[in-house]
Amino acid sequence: MLVAAALASACAGALGADALARAKQRGKLVAGIHYVVPEYKAGAKFRTPEALDTALLEDAARRLQLPLATVRAPSGKADITLAAFTENAPRRDGSTLIPTGYAAGPMAIMRTDTGIKAWEHLKSRKVCLSAGGRYVGMMEAKYGAIELVYAAPADALIALRTGLCDAAVHDNTLLEEIVKLPEWKKFSASLPTGPRSMLAFVMPASDTKTAAFLTQLASDWKADGYPDQLAKKAARNIAFEVYLDQDVPDCH
Repeated sequence: MLVAAALASACAGALGADALARAKQRGKLVAGIHYVVPEYKAGAKFRTPEALDTALLEDAARRLQLPLATVRAPSGKADITLAAFTENAPRRDGSTLIPTGYAAGPMAIMRTDTGIKAWEHLKSRKVCLSAGGRYVGMMEAKYGAIELVYAAPADALIALRTGLCDAAVHDNTLLEEIVKLPEWKKFSASLPTGPRSMLAFVMPASDTKTAAFLTQLASDWKADGYPDQLAKKAARNIAFEVYLDQDVPDCH
């Protein structure tokens, strides 16, 4: 992943050593992520974001007893950064990667009577995605699909159910849980999961104190199965949001 490699290089030369000391002095943990979830506004429909980045970072901030602020990575302003890397991603000099224990790949779901049987069949077909997902741009570039990008996964999945798109593409960890639900039986056709990427902290190798904290944090998450718990909870919440807000019948 060229973007991930560039991110690693940028983060390695970012703010220098001892990011946690800097965050504590500031009174706020600034974290870089792929997509900054828009701030919730009173009266709006709540939407569960696709990525687990923010939820994981909120736990990190709680442990540090600091409020969390997120910025788009790479920005040069982050104390710590979360990014997705292929498992064989090249390691750049001056950077350290600490896997969080979460990994996912692109998965597509469709109506069970679909004629789409391979990823290549998405050419010129409408594919629904969410703005916070990691596959925006990929479906068009790789398969020639027509991308319809929605604010959140619930909105993309409602569009699938009501016939506005031919397939929806999200993390396999999300969709594998959703298609287990009885109400998704008619939309449980799927394509094989694409290459998986791991979510990892990326930081300067010189910052050994922050690395020690994040390594212990990731170890705790893995021991508790915390990322998997978050993914399953997000899937249940998104399915419920679809159930509540789909205001027209399924397509027939």
